[in-house]
Amino acid sequence: MSELFEPLLRSYDEKRRSELVAAYLAVEHAAEPVPEVRFPALREPALRRTLEAMLGLSGRTLVRPAPKTWISGYRDDVAAALAADPACVPPVEERAVLALVLIHSVAIPRATGLLAEDSWQSPYPTPLEELRRRSQLPVGELEAALRRLRAAGLVAQVRADGEETGGYVPGPQFHRLTDAARRRLQEELILAAGPDSPLAAAIRARRRNRVHDPQAHDTVHAQGETR
Repeated sequence: MSELFEPLLRSYDEKRRSELVAAYLAVEHAAEPVPEVRFPALREPALRRTLEAMLGLSGRTLVRPAPKTWISGYRDDVAAALAADPACVPPVEERAVLALVLIHSVAIPRATGLLAEDSWQSPYPTPLEELRRRSQLPVGELEAALRRLRAAGLVAQVRADGEETGGYVPGPQFHRLTDAARRRLQEELILAAGPDSPLAAAIRARRRNRVHDPQAHDTVHAQGETR
């Protein structure tokens, strides 16, 4: 690691170098966003720029899921390249189950005003029985897909507490979405949950205009926000 980062760390003394490496390891390996108060390299803008450059060597970037907290994620261009590689795309069964969890734990509560628009953390778990009812997968395949999604950090299981029903919510990997990735996923949820809604129509129009006339993107986006 030190050899990889040496050109970026060369101008720093030993204390600063240790602070940068510690912050790098924290944002890369923590399951939850890291409070910047714990790491000088996250608090100080100059050090944070160097940390960003360190992450960039492996196609990563800093993500701020909430004020004064940080974690790392793939840069948007790298994520797009990985998504285009069939070897990096989860099987269709896992994608279908994940979509159900996102729709029932995030999209529906958000549409009814129960969840903040920019939040992927949900107190509304999707019960296993709901997944069984909505999915066409055999029970064994559904449960196997859920195990794999949990292992990948894409869903988390919430245990039943008292009279409340347990179930599945989005996992910690959703903290690592960049702003652009969050917007794309929000659009996909709208298209999946309400394909005939005016907002879905605005999203499709924006995407068509983005392909044919990139400069029209902002105008169509503004129209979609007012609907």
